Amino acid sequence: MLTENLQKAIDTLRIHDVYLRNSISQCFNGFDPKYAQDLDKLETQTKHAVKQSQVAQLDDSKWLVRVFIELGVRLVDPLNELVDDSVKVIVEAEFVAEYITDEEPGEECISEYALKNASFHVWPYWREYLMNQCGRMHLPRLVLPTVQFAKNRHESATPGP
Repeated sequence: MLTENLQKAIDTLRIHDVYLRNSISQCFNGFDPKYAQDLDKLETQTKHAVKQSQVAQLDDSKWLVRVFIELGVRLVDPLNELVDDSVKVIVEAEFVAEYITDEEPGEECISEYALKNASFHVWPYWREYLMNQCGRMHLPRLVLPTVQFAKNRHESATPGP
């Protein structure tokens, strides 16, 4: 459902940039996916959360809004009861979506937009990044859906400094 705050943010924010801020891809506990025998038995767990949003005034009539989104996938051995030992591989990334607006954005508008809409702009970059990393690491090809919403989209966003 579109609230007044969300609709105002959609109407006034213009996408400016989407970029990778940081990432990690790592195998654990001697796991080597190229030679793993039971690779198809590993379970996939995902992470998708809006970390924070920031607003900066660029000049008298222009603002920059930044939304930080954390995404990740890990492959775990469901038969291993020790959580630390069950994780075989992680691929995680933090993306930033930047928007420009000619109106001073309200905190409520930005928070709602960050949680409910910014992932639309980041998601294609994450899909491409993950698929490439899986190929490079000899992991099974993980095909993500066209869109996914942040798991914390029903919470309040944490405004940044």
